[in-house]
Amino acid sequence: MSTDFEADGVDRARLQRLLERERATFAERNPRSAAAYAGAAHLFGKVPMTWMNKNAAGFPVYVDRAHGARLTDIDGNEYLDFCLGDTGAMAGHSPAPVVAAVTRRLAELGGATTMLPTEEAATVGAELSRRFGLPAWSFTLTATDANRWAIRLLRAVTGRDRILVNSYCYHGSVDESLIVVGPDGRPRSRPGNVGAPYDVTSTSRVAEFNDLDGLARELAHGDVAAVLMEPALTNIGIVLPEPGYLDGVRALTRQHGTYLINDETHTFSAGPGGATAAWGLTPDVVTIGKAIGGGIPVGAYGLSAELAAALAGRADLDLVDMGGVGGTLAGNPVSIAATRATLEQVLTDEAFAGMIEVATAFATGVRAIIEQYALPWSVSQLGARVEYRFAAPAPRTGTESAQRADPVLEDYLHVYLSNRGILMTPFHNMALMCPQTTVTDVARHHEVFAAALGELLA
Repeated sequence: MSTDFEADGVDRARLQRLLERERATFAERNPRSAAAYAGAAHLFGKVPMTWMNKNAAGFPVYVDRAHGARLTDIDGNEYLDFCLGDTGAMAGHSPAPVVAAVTRRLAELGGATTMLPTEEAATVGAELSRRFGLPAWSFTLTATDANRWAIRLLRAVTGRDRILVNSYCYHGSVDESLIVVGPDGRPRSRPGNVGAPYDVTSTSRVAEFNDLDGLARELAHGDVAAVLMEPALTNIGIVLPEPGYLDGVRALTRQHGTYLINDETHTFSAGPGGATAAWGLTPDVVTIGKAIGGGIPVGAYGLSAELAAALAGRADLDLVDMGGVGGTLAGNPVSIAATRATLEQVLTDEAFAGMIEVATAFATGVRAIIEQYALPWSVSQLGARVEYRFAAPAPRTGTESAQRADPVLEDYLHVYLSNRGILMTPFHNMALMCPQTTVTDVARHHEVFAAALGELLA
């Protein structure tokens, strides 16, 4: 984190005073949320999922209701929601077609969990194939599971042990992905890795995003079953691919007999078929989750025809019982109904066009405000997803992006925005547009964002 006033133009003492003021204001605005948090003694970490403790103000707001691009907390405060469940609600909160499909499945047809197929599953598979170009699909409940199961399948079909990921990537809680490039240039476990079953350097290899030479060196060992990557890094801040990088990745994986998995869970924001379709990519596997269910838990992975045939021909692999791939609730009728409604009626080609247009207005406005204050920051856009970074030019690797983090400055901006009715993704400065987000919503963000900088840099 920068502490040099001259380097970033921020008076750190003033920043700390403003942050303390905003946290006090947050506490005053949210007494019921504060009480709910204090009273949750029987929840580990006082929250239903420990990530919910990642917030700028000391405790989270508690949700009362949410529709479209708006959320209301239990204290009655309304927010423009640019977080959208960290991509899970990219379709907007409770989109009407999804509510109708899930209600029909539960209340009229019945059968939330049957461990039997519905005809809708084939329809969803066909739509995913149309969007991403891979012909064979299977379902999970999370993108993490989609990644885990894809990894197992590719280890089996190649006979190789290792998985290669990018430093500071994000693929959920997949054990093999919690590896980074250390300060000495050597691989090491990612800081904070909880209870790793094995030393991750024995299961995985790692290369920096946008570094083809590093990737070639790691693949040359000949033991990598698959490269698991996002086409653009997202959860460490958006890191976009440089020209020719993704083509180079595909060429190197083919050269070394290594499969390529595109994790589109967050990069789905690039368009109806994610970055895979938007950028003409040809992975062997696509994994995805979160947004495709319109807020209902679901994940999926798609396989190339060649890979599907190779797996289907392996009589030694237990793909229908206890072989380590599958789950009782995966492909359940409710998740499938929600996914069909989301893909056919909510996150349509037309909806993406509008979302990306609104996101472009967001990026343009933030960039203008940053330029107004002559800050050494940058803005990155990935379709309907926008992020401002405390670095210019924008970082080109995950490690560089992690090194440019500024948690105090980030907290100040997040709590300032929250106190004025705007939610950003708590893990970074990401803003996501859903079909209901408007340019008026964007203008309100810009008004508050400019005010926050005005107070900080006065």
